[in-house]
Amino acid sequence: MAEVKLAAEVRSDFGKGAARRARRANKVPGVIYGHGAEPQHVAVDSHALMMALKTPNVLLNLDVEGKSALVIPKAVQREAIRGFLVHVDFLAVKKGEKVTVEVPIQTEGDLAAGGNLLEHVLNALPIEAEATHIPESVTVSIAGLDAGSSILAKDITLPSGASLAVEDDAVVLQVVAAQAEAPAEEAAEGEGEASAEA
Repeated sequence: MAEVKLAAEVRSDFGKGAARRARRANKVPGVIYGHGAEPQHVAVDSHALMMALKTPNVLLNLDVEGKSALVIPKAVQREAIRGFLVHVDFLAVKKGEKVTVEVPIQTEGDLAAGGNLLEHVLNALPIEAEATHIPESVTVSIAGLDAGSSILAKDITLPSGASLAVEDDAVVLQVVAAQAEAPAEEAAEGEGEASAEA
């Protein structure tokens, strides 16, 4: 995974007012944590960060006033209605260091015919990988799976150097049969019987 370089500036004023001023100046307030160091408060260009975050678990190289900080986004807060960035927590990492992240799950292929539905028990797969080699996603084939089939974490092929950060037998995806209209009719008959008894 390529690094994305972004400029960041150190923030010296804190609180809601300072955060609002930063956002008005098209900056996103954030904090860099990790490696036992004191948290470092920074502000990053809003548009550049938003574009970088389109890649899941992106590796960022923040230029914090001349000093380089290798980080991954750990917690991203967005405004509920418009979705703009409000605050970001960054985790400081080192090359070669392993980190635990959640990787999006992509599916390929078609389920067996017959109105089957795919249920994502996990929307993302927790894995441990080198900070500089975090995969953007993992791909799982669902071709020909029928109702009752499931895919466990151990069934998913991980990229080299990555390992599961969840139980091997954790269900990731399962195939369920589509519900027919019959249950609604049975409920209506049940109501008729109840009123007849009354």
